[in-house]
Amino acid sequence: MPQQTVSLRNQVLCAFFAALIAVGAFLRVPIPMVPFTLQFLFTTLAGILLGPRLGALSVVCYLLLGLVGFPVFAAGGGLAYVFQPSFGYLIGFCLGTYITGKIAAGCPNPSAKRLFAASLSGLLAVYTLGMVYFWAISRFYLGDAITVPTLLLYCFLLPVPGDLLLCVTAAVLGHRLLPIIKQTRRE
Repeated sequence: MPQQTVSLRNQVLCAFFAALIAVGAFLRVPIPMVPFTLQFLFTTLAGILLGPRLGALSVVCYLLLGLVGFPVFAAGGGLAYVFQPSFGYLIGFCLGTYITGKIAAGCPNPSAKRLFAASLSGLLAVYTLGMVYFWAISRFYLGDAITVPTLLLYCFLLPVPGDLLLCVTAAVLGHRLLPIIKQTRRE
């Protein structure tokens, strides 16, 4: 099996997006239970601009930084963060970034509409994993039997309008930045 290497350029881009995701954790609007942050914007852009593999790799780098103790998550860092109910959204970012990148990379010059659809698909993955994890940790670890209506209100209905706006923003930015990224690959 041939060994795959990641070029220095791609390593720098992955590190750059991992840093942007960390910064996005601190650009937040406080709402109950799950804070609304700009992390989703940067994970989505990572998928659009870097593709599925490198985009997901940038999220994995971010997650590893947080899990080894760097306070890059919205509420700190460290291995114990996996017991935070909102950690499922962080796992969802990895899958969402991959899905977004896969759909965006499905055609050579994706339209803003395709990038928006890719962003929505990634958002669906983030919310699915995030809400299931939130419910499971709340119920089985914290012993808080959160009801489905409460879960839907705080973990979906309150944050989703902002995330839909971030999907539009990512599609527009991605549509403008993709030609620049592709051109620098050729040089």
